[in-house]
Amino acid sequence: MRLGVIDVGSNTVHLLVVDAHPGAHPLPATSHKRELRLSEHTLADGSISPDGIAQLTTFVHECLSIADDQGCEDLLAFATSAIREAPNGDDVLSQVHAATEVKLEVLSGADESRLTFLAVRRWFGWSAGRLLVIDIGGGSLEFAAGIDEEPDVALSLPLGAGRLTRDLPGDPPLSADLKVLRKQVRSDIARVVRDLHKVGIPDRVVGTSKTIRSLARVLGAAPRGDGPRVERVLEREALGELVPRLAEMTSGERAALPGVSASRAPQLLAGAIVVHGAMDVLDVESLDLCPWALREGVILRRLDWLGA
Repeated sequence: MRLGVIDVGSNTVHLLVVDAHPGAHPLPATSHKRELRLSEHTLADGSISPDGIAQLTTFVHECLSIADDQGCEDLLAFATSAIREAPNGDDVLSQVHAATEVKLEVLSGADESRLTFLAVRRWFGWSAGRLLVIDIGGGSLEFAAGIDEEPDVALSLPLGAGRLTRDLPGDPPLSADLKVLRKQVRSDIARVVRDLHKVGIPDRVVGTSKTIRSLARVLGAAPRGDGPRVERVLEREALGELVPRLAEMTSGERAALPGVSASRAPQLLAGAIVVHGAMDVLDVESLDLCPWALREGVILRRLDWLGA
């Protein structure tokens, strides 16, 4: 079947159309996305603004039109932390549904972690052994660990790159603010170390997110054009050397780095601090990058249900 998936994230709203069948590898057919940054379209109390709701509704309409043009037989739609944490999240869902008839399913942080883990497991296969998966988005940081397709532990922390960037005024930020952020990040991660360690030592540690891919690209990983099956790795030592360099750059200077878009450049520093903090606290020397993440996990889970 041809399946459309609308992913409403904190940074990007993304439609992915795939040709998918139970037991088969989902093949991407087309993609349509917009840097909507819902987490920045907020009022003083954190509610998503009327303008943000209007832009989201307009984009969902666009997605429906594209899905119809592409011959989609089914459409899935889900949202993550931006709507999950907004005080008016339910109202946003109701307004989008009333205007488009699309029902957005809000995933919990643990669900995000579990579905991303499923995608990574399917990508690397059983031979990868026990996995530890690290995924950072605009609003949250997810960890999952286990040896099966369902992780033994799935955690979510409010340490997304976009969220933390809003706490870093200045371009570049002040070094005192960066020290506070670094301490906060590492303290928060340290609180969940025991939960991750008690399920066993991982055979493979995997990173999956746009932020992690961008950091690896800056440090010399193969570009996207080389294809998804090229091996890409992010080394802790190299990332540790990169963080202070990023801290001295403006957003414009970061945007000139390989693999960094102008829209993502402001968040790159906070993302690097979080990823390096996670690798340090968890004593991880390197991350193997996986091109599959949450969207693919949602697709795979739906195919599992269809094939049941």
